[in-house]
Amino acid sequence: MTREDFKDIKKKLAIPKKIVIVSHKNPDGDAIGSSLGLYHYLKQYGHEVTPIVPNDFPDFLKWTPGVKDILIYDQRKEKANTLFKEADIVFTLDFNAFHRTGDVQHILNELDTCFIMIDHHQQPDDYATYMYSDVAICSTSQMIYHFIDGLDDTDKINADIASALYLGIMTDTGSFRFRSTDSQTHRVVAELIDKGADNTAIHEAVYDANSHNRLLLLGRALSKLTILPEHNTAYIALSKSDLLEFNYQKGDTEALVNYALSVKGIQIAALFKENLDDSDIRISFRSKGDFSVNTMARDYFNGGGHTNAAGAVSTIPLKDTIDKFISILDGRN
Repeated sequence: MTREDFKDIKKKLAIPKKIVIVSHKNPDGDAIGSSLGLYHYLKQYGHEVTPIVPNDFPDFLKWTPGVKDILIYDQRKEKANTLFKEADIVFTLDFNAFHRTGDVQHILNELDTCFIMIDHHQQPDDYATYMYSDVAICSTSQMIYHFIDGLDDTDKINADIASALYLGIMTDTGSFRFRSTDSQTHRVVAELIDKGADNTAIHEAVYDANSHNRLLLLGRALSKLTILPEHNTAYIALSKSDLLEFNYQKGDTEALVNYALSVKGIQIAALFKENLDDSDIRISFRSKGDFSVNTMARDYFNGGGHTNAAGAVSTIPLKDTIDKFISILDGRN
């Protein structure tokens, strides 16, 4: 985003407007953190702002300041569609292609309004009036900090904004351990702590709120961990019966794929999970080094993301999906 873009946006935001903030389907910590961080910032200028997410999100994110003001699209479609149609500006956060929003896609395609994209995923679609896209930045939440800074407004960052952005950065960097975490990230995080983000409390709210069933599901997942030594690969597969046995709740498999990647010598990891609502298989990919799971997800599984972290969906049965994954790895040799 150029300096002229920031000047234009600052001029637009100088007058109160109707604004919608939308993130991707199955929102995670970065989607919620960036949305609410931007929401609290825009509210200070008197804008009529509504954060919208396509569907519900995990309970361990529902402590975030402002979370009660989020409108869940699949629960209030008529209200949400009206807000989209009346919006002067639509911010799209943590995604760069409309199909990532699920059922929200159709209304976004109909809109003739100012779109502002803020996102860090690869290969963005060309739909935005203003595009702030940077794949080198660890999280969209960090980009919101830089966006506010680009508007010369970091003095507006209060404890609510700082807490939301810290949440997004923390979760999307795996508690600051992923390769995308750089010195700039740590400088931003230090600033957020200085502005009121309680780093210990946020970490506990996200990572120390496990239910008994979630831990039992973790045990089942680890018992099903499969190693492919010839490919330096590990994967976990969870069936519907696994999920139902342990009363699966949204978010219970969050970061589970990282256990597979943590095995010594493993460079590629995957989590395959049957979806309870349909016949699709949800896939989370992780990698170390130069192997691009983004390319694998895009080329073979209708997904995408980052070089070392990506998500995808398969429409064939679980076993067939795993066989396809292994055949792709076989083709690399």
